[in-house]
Amino acid sequence: MKYDCIIVGGGIAGLQAAIQLGRYKHKILVIDSNNGRSNLCHCYHNILGWPDGVDGQKLRDIGKKQAEGFGVVFIQDEIVDAKQINEEFSLIGKQGVTYQGRLLLLATGVMDRFPYFSNLYPCLGNSIYICPDCDGYEVNNKRAIVLGSGDVGANMALTLTYWSQDLVYVNHEQKKMADRTRKELEKNNIVYAEEPIKKVVADGSQFKGVKLESGSSIHADHAFLAFGGNKVRSDLAAMLGVDLYNNNHILVDPRTKMTNVENVWAAGDVVAHSEQTTIAMGDGMQAAIWMHKYLMGDGPSEL
Repeated sequence: MKYDCIIVGGGIAGLQAAIQLGRYKHKILVIDSNNGRSNLCHCYHNILGWPDGVDGQKLRDIGKKQAEGFGVVFIQDEIVDAKQINEEFSLIGKQGVTYQGRLLLLATGVMDRFPYFSNLYPCLGNSIYICPDCDGYEVNNKRAIVLGSGDVGANMALTLTYWSQDLVYVNHEQKKMADRTRKELEKNNIVYAEEPIKKVVADGSQFKGVKLESGSSIHADHAFLAFGGNKVRSDLAAMLGVDLYNNNHILVDPRTKMTNVENVWAAGDVVAHSEQTTIAMGDGMQAAIWMHKYLMGDGPSEL
């Protein structure tokens, strides 16, 4: 089947776009690898209408069911190749399946880099966080540990001083910091440990602290991750000749969310490094509205 639009990425931006495009009665396919930020975050705390927070997977499940109610088709796959042929797109999945569509929306997102500790994952969003704008409030007047690398982790700790004065920074990768950064840590009384983490201590979804390679332990009920080097999933965009920022995020028209390549659109974290669920929703909605206009015959000059 040839679809009016193929959405690559079934996270928050992709789902919001799918719901809106489904309501426009277009034939929509969502291809999702089921491996995104919203799969990992067990609680978003700053979304309108969810005062007690909402699990990322729950939000995805609700969104998928809602979109399916408008006829949107979902397939779990990972796209490894993309080509534009005769004003249509041909996408090839990991197992060789080909998908074809007229318009393409890239909502492939960003994946955070952090070391693997199995008992860390149940804590994500509940007591271990990645975004101070989302979750800085959760450590208001509380003790917190920043698990990070070099200046990236140090800057996270410094940012968190807005909420807490009881902070510990563990430079897990022992990456060298700038002298001025180290001085800022001292100035703000942030305890600093330059040592690998041997074990993350947790009780289910509740973080308890870390045990270092030396055998010493640091206790706290909350932590932030800040390792830098996050993967921006813009490889498909690059294959299609889409313009990227130096940091590999996708460039789009701020009004329409269309890229420089006609019929290719983008939304969510892969576009703007906002790390905000609500902005991803808005991006998906904005892209969907203008994609509908395009499908109705309004070409680039009209947009």
